[in-house]
Amino acid sequence: MKRFLVAIAGLAAFALPALAQSYPTRPITMIVPFAAGGPTDVIARIVAEPMSRVLGQQVVVENVAGAGGTTGITRGAGAKPDGYTIMMGHMGTHGVAPALFPNLKYNPSTDFTPIGLAAGTPIIIVAKKNHPANNLKEFMDWLVKEGSKANQAFAGNASVSHTTGILLDTMIPGANPTRVPYTGTGPALNDLMSGQVDFMTDQIVNVVEQIRGGSIKAFAIATPQRSPALPDLPTTKEAGLPQYEVSAWNAVFAPKGLPADITAKLQDALNKALDDPNAKKRFDDLGGVVPGPEGRGGAALQKLVDSELARWVPAIKAALAKEKK
Repeated sequence: MKRFLVAIAGLAAFALPALAQSYPTRPITMIVPFAAGGPTDVIARIVAEPMSRVLGQQVVVENVAGAGGTTGITRGAGAKPDGYTIMMGHMGTHGVAPALFPNLKYNPSTDFTPIGLAAGTPIIIVAKKNHPANNLKEFMDWLVKEGSKANQAFAGNASVSHTTGILLDTMIPGANPTRVPYTGTGPALNDLMSGQVDFMTDQIVNVVEQIRGGSIKAFAIATPQRSPALPDLPTTKEAGLPQYEVSAWNAVFAPKGLPADITAKLQDALNKALDDPNAKKRFDDLGGVVPGPEGRGGAALQKLVDSELARWVPAIKAALAKEKK
């Protein structure tokens, strides 16, 4: 009997690496913590297709919206760390959320296995097409002059347009706009295009077509360099607000405790997806920024998350405390 148990133990030890090597043997769920059609959903679907080809199993996008993206991420964080549930997190869920949700059920820095950054999405300051300002300096003067009469749209609590809008306001002394919340980017943009609200800040992937079509006005892009998708749009540094440099980002995470070999397979699949010609073209068309070699992988993503938490949490908390006074 003793020899039999030893033999069984030996077979089990041999089988475990074999099981890991066979991963994946069934479809993988990628939780997108926002509604279908938004920028995080778009980016997830761009990378899911080539990742599926590399892995030999379908990467299925599941939209689990709610609470600024934290509902879906909470579900993903509690999933079994076997590689069959991953998440497309972003700046809000892994950088800003602790400042806006005191009872957050996950720690963005410690409760995940970071797979890698998928794409950056630069922020643009936009306004209704008949806005009286013609450039960023004129817009800032107008914003201070109008005070609370200026209406600033955003796509709901903890959205990118919410947090980047708050950051913008803190960098313009005297700015005190009335923030107008919406149930998503679509409704906010619709009211901006119809002139019901004055301005907003949002990701390039949401507004690039409206800017090109002339249905909204753009003042500046908050990145060090101009975007190839909108080459005539000046940067915030060129336009007179150099301290406002901000880019949203989306990244793939897995639950904490994912085995190293499965992590490596997912990272390899993501890297190959980012190098896929069709994916690269789609990102270029939308103005998304694909990370270079130094910005890829779990270590780079972990560093990004920690730096974003250090940047956003105190800034948002201070801004919200100021508003309550």
